[in-house]
Amino acid sequence: MNPFEIKPINIEDGIMDWATLYPTAYNKQTVDPYTKVRIILMNGIEVESALFKHQFHRNCQNNDLRRELALSRRIEQQHQKRVNWLKPIDETPLETTIGYEHVAVDLTAWLAQNEPNPYVRQALDFALLEDFDHLYRYANLLDMDAQIPAQNLVKSYVDITPGRPTIAEHRFAYDSVRSPVDFKTADIRTKLNTLIITSAEQQTMNFYMNIGNNYYNDLGRKLYQEIAMIEEQHVSHYGSLMDPRCTWLENLLLHEYMECYLYYSFYQDELDENVKSIWGMHLDHEIAHLHKAAALLMQYESKDWQQVIPGGAFPKLLQFHDTRDYVRQILGQQILLTANREQYIPVSGLPQNHEFFFYQDRMNHDVNAVASHVVVARHQEKYGVDYRAESQTNPVQELTDRTADNTQIARR
Repeated sequence: MNPFEIKPINIEDGIMDWATLYPTAYNKQTVDPYTKVRIILMNGIEVESALFKHQFHRNCQNNDLRRELALSRRIEQQHQKRVNWLKPIDETPLETTIGYEHVAVDLTAWLAQNEPNPYVRQALDFALLEDFDHLYRYANLLDMDAQIPAQNLVKSYVDITPGRPTIAEHRFAYDSVRSPVDFKTADIRTKLNTLIITSAEQQTMNFYMNIGNNYYNDLGRKLYQEIAMIEEQHVSHYGSLMDPRCTWLENLLLHEYMECYLYYSFYQDELDENVKSIWGMHLDHEIAHLHKAAALLMQYESKDWQQVIPGGAFPKLLQFHDTRDYVRQILGQQILLTANREQYIPVSGLPQNHEFFFYQDRMNHDVNAVASHVVVARHQEKYGVDYRAESQTNPVQELTDRTADNTQIARR
């Protein structure tokens, strides 16, 4: 499918009334986990669109162009509200959080498996193991505080078992910076993948920043605070892959293309007819935004859209599926890696004066104050073992003991 070959509707026809804007929420008891995954991801994509267009607006002197941005941004804001309000009233923030981490695991694994650039693929694999561990930590909190097995929410689509322990993920800020990709020569899949994963991680960072302090007990508040710090690292990690040489209008075109790609991808697979109709309507709106972005690129920079997105046809569509074997493979191979400036090496390869150890000693000198460890240790104290839902035993021998949380692996 090539969205540039589709006749667009008028942008103004995308404006919705209140009855359309307020959707019928999904039933949390019967919803397919991948419907929730798509909803959470598209919420993050629409938030990124709004934030990007606000920043463009603030860095643009031309009010005619700013008015065009304001119009499409208003419709994007309606999209975001409509998608985000698909979440039902009776779903707790912690239940939603399990969905956020499910997105992080299966999205990152799918993107990595379909990423042609080895450097970008390694960046995806690296952070995948960290979000995988976050799912495990939140699942232990959910089981301990609400007696809800997270497996009931993800329905065995993803394993719940330790990844690279969260305590080992805290690194000095310098080591969150990656080398940017050259978008002029990059495959369209790489352009899409970097935009998608940055948007997704940014939304997770925003979500935890804003709801984490509302948890009803101190341990939960502390866990959200800790993992929110890692999500900020991930946003830096992925965001630094994006090409800073792209102009604002080139970036606008890429953002609109990404939205078209995702809405079209999800329309193909969606099982919930109510949600499917939303994906289809929003796709029509985004195609109009894409054509407008192409026209603005030509008007203000005298560039044809094919200079940014050659050909225009969508690559392989994003299709969520079981990635457990891939995650297990990466976990077994890369558990000991840490970041060293723009590269990745085993922790044992770092010099003793490396900033990683300084930061670890500053943040985690008292292991018993680190919430990601404490929540698992408390679960083990209460029930004798941690909470897991594994299709197979954890591939890392040091992470198979369910009675003691490993706070040393990948850290010392």
